[in-house]
Amino acid sequence: MSTATAKKEESGRVVRPLKIRKGDMVEVIAGKDRGKRGKVIHTVPRENRVLVDGVNLVTRHQKPRQATRATPQTQTGRVVKPAPLHLSKVMLVCPRCNHATRIAMSFTQDGKRVRTCKKCKEYIDSV
Repeated sequence: MSTATAKKEESGRVVRPLKIRKGDMVEVIAGKDRGKRGKVIHTVPRENRVLVDGVNLVTRHQKPRQATRATPQTQTGRVVKPAPLHLSKVMLVCPRCNHATRIAMSFTQDGKRVRTCKKCKEYIDSV
């Protein structure tokens, strides 16, 4: 395995780059939100997790705090926000065929590495 494709942590664990990226549309395939679709807000490669907009919503109780110059006033009370989902619970939605699909890695004519839809065989990334 080359060092360009994977990074090693201090713990010795190898962290591979994710096939799902920020801004991708994904569909939840397992759990309480099965069938819902949303856009990826944030990825956490170290934990193999993604944050999806409008999916896996949790309620946190935020204590009121006095605003200072360093920290502005934040929302208080019951705050509903998305929690991270494991990568195995989501599938990428192909922008071309609009189906949840697995992802293949392939190369273009000029040697650029791109993600490909396994169902319609089209490039997911813009070439």
